Amino acid sequence: MKRILTFFTLCIMVFNSHAGGLIGSSSQKGYTETKYPIVLVHGLFGFDSIIGIDYFYGVSRALTRSGATVYVAQVSAANSTEERGEQLLAQVQQIVAATGADKVNLIGHSHGGPTSRYVASVAPQYVASVTSIGGVNKGSLIADIIRDEVPEGSISEELVVAITAAFSDLINFLSGGGNLPQDPIAALEALTTKKSLEFNQSYPEGIPTTACGEGEYVANNGVYYYSWSGTANFTNLLDPIDAALMLTGSAFSEPNDGLVSACSSHLGKVIRDDYDMNHVDEINHTLGIHHLFETDPKTLYRQHANRLQLQGL
Repeated sequence: MKRILTFFTLCIMVFNSHAGGLIGSSSQKGYTETKYPIVLVHGLFGFDSIIGIDYFYGVSRALTRSGATVYVAQVSAANSTEERGEQLLAQVQQIVAATGADKVNLIGHSHGGPTSRYVASVAPQYVASVTSIGGVNKGSLIADIIRDEVPEGSISEELVVAITAAFSDLINFLSGGGNLPQDPIAALEALTTKKSLEFNQSYPEGIPTTACGEGEYVANNGVYYYSWSGTANFTNLLDPIDAALMLTGSAFSEPNDGLVSACSSHLGKVIRDDYDMNHVDEINHTLGIHHLFETDPKTLYRQHANRLQLQGL
């Protein structure tokens, strides 16, 4: 009888030790669990989600499954950086109030990069970090070309405004964006080299002082700045958008992702600017189709969330 009791006592002790180990492991941080919530910010003609398809395709799920708290912002599909920035700031304030977090980590793609930078510049108390992915930080040659071909006040400008405004309103309606204002010409202007450089004069944090260098990793406002981008145009035969990006990419005389040059994408610490990705691959579209021999875009977001975690952000 004593031996039986001893055996059961040992079994209970072993069980408790394993249970304790399991409880201890569950309290450890997940790989993507950051101190502050992550807010994903879309670019031109972007959205949070339409008919179940995310702008950042599969990214939120990839981040949240290992601990991250993720929000997806919804700002005007087409408008000036400042207007979109004010909309984003209002959402950041709501997130901070709802979560009790002091700050957020902003991750913006394309025009979402400057939009996030605006918030960090005017309200740094709410922002721990800004990450620009394929960001139009020094303008886009494609925007310059379109602006030159569509002179201010011309009939062609009126036609472009009518078409793009209707498209923006459709995106807004399908994504449940309410009555967010749309201004395609303000958006186009914002993405030109001239207007981007003017914007940088007012909101300089993280911008490289050289043509293709790095900016401050941590700016005077206390915000951390990061960036990455691709330099491929055609990456997968099955992706219907690649042909168009190959066409636009051919207008550049320097490495680019089809819409933004590698140098223009630089902000703060440049993680990499030469992934085999185009502008759409950077957000894991179209529907997850990307270069077969390049890192899965979702993996880059997960790695970056871990980078933020290790930085204490």
